[in-house]
Amino acid sequence: MPFAIILVGLTIELTPAHFLYTGPLLTAMPALASLTMGRTGILTAAALAFSVTAISATMHGSWGEGQAASNALGIIVVTSASVVTSDAVHSRRQSELNQVRRIAVAAQEVILRPVPARLDSVQAASMYLAAEAGAQIGGDLYEAVPTRYGVRMIVGDVRGKGLPAVRAAAVVLGAFREAVHYEDELVEVMNHCAAALRREGVVADFAGPDGGCEDPADDLLESEAESFVTALLAQVPDSHEVLVVNRGHTPPLRLHQGRAEELVPVSPLPPLGLDEFITGPPAEAESYVFEPGDRLLLHTDGVVEARDADGRFFPLPEAAESAPAGCTPSEFLEALHLGLIRHTDGRLADDVAMLVVDRLDETADRPP
Repeated sequence: MPFAIILVGLTIELTPAHFLYTGPLLTAMPALASLTMGRTGILTAAALAFSVTAISATMHGSWGEGQAASNALGIIVVTSASVVTSDAVHSRRQSELNQVRRIAVAAQEVILRPVPARLDSVQAASMYLAAEAGAQIGGDLYEAVPTRYGVRMIVGDVRGKGLPAVRAAAVVLGAFREAVHYEDELVEVMNHCAAALRREGVVADFAGPDGGCEDPADDLLESEAESFVTALLAQVPDSHEVLVVNRGHTPPLRLHQGRAEELVPVSPLPPLGLDEFITGPPAEAESYVFEPGDRLLLHTDGVVEARDADGRFFPLPEAAESAPAGCTPSEFLEALHLGLIRHTDGRLADDVAMLVVDRLDETADRPP
């Protein structure tokens, strides 16, 4: 805008319309530039405005009248004030941004803290990749906790973005961290997370006045305030198995004898927040073989839905099978990370959360 106005002023001065007084217009341009530009933009606008003033004074011989000198002095004064003010505003905004970043880092350490490298009978590693540049946390979540029932894990994905998604993720993780230590059944841990979402008002309630479900699918499409959370719980007990409860989440990947296999649920369940869609008998945890040497990868849909330039999805099973033999969980996740970056050319469309555990041999020393 300031440069367009300066161009208008130059046009006036170079045409018969030069009798119009452009001095105040040009003097204000550095101040106008300071609203949206930094020091460089202000000085550029000031130089152009000064040039138009000089051209006009030279062409029309008005230097001796004092008006041109007054206009030039006005440009210098306004420019100086604009630069000082812009620097002060920039410094204040940078200070506020640094504070927000420190808060975001602290929040990430609480909500998405890295899992320990060793958890009882498993080795573990985690990774979170934000799609938005500069973001620290989002709607993806994960956690792994050693309990008397074995190592219990969760991975989830909140529908939506921004602070509401972060809040929903915090509610689910808080409920999980509490329930894993006293609920005997893995399904009850999941139910505890669903109840916490309803109690906190994070997800919508589709029940009608009489407690029934009145066109919940239509309501889901019409309301932007409604949200849900896909979640997956896994438990690695002392026996050679892994128990899984899946509420609408991307199936985990098990690497058994070098082959990758998705653990697709036999009886699919809706995400948390859509409990009204549950029909049939009560849900039960599904059991899969998980022997020493096996690897289990829990992840969000940001992994499998990552696309390349041609629109092809990221081939997760193939990437998992091609990881270096004998690599640790953290090395395995780093290999998947590099594969994702190559596949998407560094442009993730969605956040990514990954949690991997390796079943150890019973003869391996456990941490004290």
